[in-house]
Amino acid sequence: MAINLSSVSSSLPLTNLNSTAKSTVADAQKSFASFLKESINNVNEAQNASDVLTNKLAKGEDVDLSQVMIASQKASVTLQATMEIRNKAVEAYQEMMRMSV
Repeated sequence: MAINLSSVSSSLPLTNLNSTAKSTVADAQKSFASFLKESINNVNEAQNASDVLTNKLAKGEDVDLSQVMIASQKASVTLQATMEIRNKAVEAYQEMMRMSV
């Protein structure tokens, strides 16, 4: 089955295709960066909430022990998940660097 690329290349100029691809890549990078920042901010908020509740418990303020433990575990789980995602991303990067071109 032969594919005729001349009709495709004549209908879409290469310069427009490259600029569209570059803008799409730039948009994807911005989207990924904002997602990453938001995710790290969520982990930070969970850590801060856990710290606040733990400090309130240590000062003897009226706070439910179960809420402190839930906040602590939530912060721990989110941090562990973040670390595992980071480890997988580093592994993927190292694997790509080992590939021969």
